[in-house]
Amino acid sequence: MTHIVVIGAGQAGASLVAKLRNSGFDGQVTLIGEEKAPPYQRPPLSKAYLLGEMELERLFLRPESFYAENDIALRLDTRVDAIDPAAKTVSIGGEALNYDMLALTTGSTPRRLPAAIGGALEGVHVVRGLDDVDAMEPEFAEGRRVLIVGGGYIGLEAAAVAAKKGLDVTLVEMADRILQRVAAPETSNYFRNLHSSHGVRILEGVGLDHLTGKTRVTGAKLTDGTALAVDFVVVGVGIAPGTALAEAAGLELDNGIRTDARGRTSDPSIFAAGDCASFPYRGSRIRLESVPNAIDQAEVVARNMMGEGVDYVAKPWFWSDQYDVKLQIAGLNAGYDTVVTRPGDRDGSVSFWYYRGDELLAVDAANDPRAYMIGKRLIEGGKSPDRVSVADTSVDLKSLM
Repeated sequence: MTHIVVIGAGQAGASLVAKLRNSGFDGQVTLIGEEKAPPYQRPPLSKAYLLGEMELERLFLRPESFYAENDIALRLDTRVDAIDPAAKTVSIGGEALNYDMLALTTGSTPRRLPAAIGGALEGVHVVRGLDDVDAMEPEFAEGRRVLIVGGGYIGLEAAAVAAKKGLDVTLVEMADRILQRVAAPETSNYFRNLHSSHGVRILEGVGLDHLTGKTRVTGAKLTDGTALAVDFVVVGVGIAPGTALAEAAGLELDNGIRTDARGRTSDPSIFAAGDCASFPYRGSRIRLESVPNAIDQAEVVARNMMGEGVDYVAKPWFWSDQYDVKLQIAGLNAGYDTVVTRPGDRDGSVSFWYYRGDELLAVDAANDPRAYMIGKRLIEGGKSPDRVSVADTSVDLKSLM
């Protein structure tokens, strides 16, 4: 009987095994995860869950009973030591688990501050897993002083939660502006103003030199010489793909685990999906860190493990929730040269349309779901409305379809 082993029990791993069973695969399926909790949603961790608005069980992607009912061996709190592609085995402690096909859905890990600058002090937190958020939740008490390091979406979402809970919030971003790596100045300006209106102090073009404290963090020294007293620190300086097992097994890497369009790695019996995988996209190669990609790519990999031979065609989209603003992003803005701003129908709603020449690449829509949906359909359909019409609010967006 064919045995498929999936390493990584996050969104991609859970989607992959569910798709195998829903598609009629009747062989053995084993899903291995390092965490104690069954597969769960990560986005609400730093928002609704941290705010106390979502209970643990509501995070679970499926009831834990789903796995037993579908004959999926769910091995939680289990660390894989190594993969032996030649023997087709996975080492877990002293056990060698045989596989016929293997999928790596090992996700990503947050980058941490070096211990040399205080990254190992108590009270310094990252936002990634359930344990991380459970550890930091008691810190979020009204009146306490928090330093957020990093002005990407993770840092901004943590700042929003802290501000809503009545904390004194300072965010430092080493780049010239927040969101510099992922968004246009127009989007950065929108969110800078949003956070400032909620009392968040944003320092741009300033880095963290080091944290101070003997065993627990008590302060921070910034690169401009500023000294801050802090009660705790949240670090949001990016993530790295989970490639350690793949690299040790000799699989080819390329900003993640390198796969072909069908999710197959350099070993024909091993596939990869989700944050850890890089794949072909429009003549280049990308790695997407998003829930929709983890689900869609994992489901295509499941189909290909069953022999369907389907290429994965990514439809990139993302979102971020901050205060009462929902940002929805369609497409990838890499290479843009022009941004068109279109005010929305409501106060505070706006969309930013990224162009390279006359080609529409991406849309950032803040509290403007209609602009997002139309932009997404245009991008996926390869259509690029002229910039003048997009900017003109007297022109109905739907007419641009």
